[in-house]
Amino acid sequence: MQTMNRIAKKDLWLFASQAAVWILMLLLLPLATFISTRNWESTSTSLSLVWQLLRAPLVVYFANFYLFGPYLFFRRRYWLFVLCNLLLILGANYGFVYGYFAIKHNVPSMPAKAWMGFFSGAFMFFLLNIVTVAVAIGIRHFIRVRQLKQQLKDEKAKNTEAELAWLKNQINPHFLFNTLNNISSLTQIDADAAQDAIAQLSELLRYAMYETNKPLVPIQGEVEFMRNYIELMKLRCNEQTKVSAEFRVHNSQLEVAPLLFISLIENAFKHGVSTGRPSVINISLEQNDGQIVFVCDNTNYPKSDKDRSGSGIGIENTRRRLELMYQDRYEWEQSLEDNIYHVRITLNVNDDDNDNVNHNLNPNVNLKPAT
Repeated sequence: MQTMNRIAKKDLWLFASQAAVWILMLLLLPLATFISTRNWESTSTSLSLVWQLLRAPLVVYFANFYLFGPYLFFRRRYWLFVLCNLLLILGANYGFVYGYFAIKHNVPSMPAKAWMGFFSGAFMFFLLNIVTVAVAIGIRHFIRVRQLKQQLKDEKAKNTEAELAWLKNQINPHFLFNTLNNISSLTQIDADAAQDAIAQLSELLRYAMYETNKPLVPIQGEVEFMRNYIELMKLRCNEQTKVSAEFRVHNSQLEVAPLLFISLIENAFKHGVSTGRPSVINISLEQNDGQIVFVCDNTNYPKSDKDRSGSGIGIENTRRRLELMYQDRYEWEQSLEDNIYHVRITLNVNDDDNDNVNHNLNPNVNLKPAT
């Protein structure tokens, strides 16, 4: 209902603006006549003359703008479009048709020069109507193209929103299953520690389910989520695994896309930890001078061909979300050297760019511009 009201209001403004232009053209010469002569009779004569001149083009314009254009021309019914316009122009300029037959009947021997003047005037009037048709179709085409572009933009925004939701929903169950597996192993070793881990997992789930249902969240919440997640993931590690995590955030209210880095941390523990060999995981996040820099380094112990669960999903999802949320405003660095897998993400989050992150998202959807 609200959409229909918006459309009706927009169409009303469009009609009013066009009517105002035609009224201005009708009154321009009479107004100039009144200012120069201060004579109402001359002004009335001027208005009558202008009305006789513009009456037919006025009818032709609005007929083409609201009827012939949308229902014939843009539906490629060109012959019917031409025929309807010819009939309309002849009907709107009936004075010339009537005048021709009246002259033929009353003045059968009218001089050739007089006939030439008559047909010249008739041709100019018909030409004026044809130009009016072209103007009406041109304006209608311009508005139509803008509407189509806006519809495409809205559809793209809806698709982007749906894809973002799908990508984020893939993350939640993924880290949940890994964490549950860790706690399940812990119950056989230390029941009290397992109980504490369950409470920590409950806090993680609360955040993931209720705090991340927005396109942006304060970075401080993300930092706490990553800290807790790393602590839970360390449950699977033995004494040969060294894990370090450092977070330096100067503006705790700065907003980022939720759960943006968690897949990379998950991959670090999933593919970077060996039960029998030394393993290293170094994670850092720093925010300063309009940038967020996330770095994750870990030893590389690839899965066997028999165990490829989750392989590559985290990286693909993260890169896709970055492209959707921070297009042209992020840098991705990825390498594998000396058995150390390295990922570095740099986000440009200057305040001046707040309105540009979700530029392609539908403004009618409940999404805030990403920062």
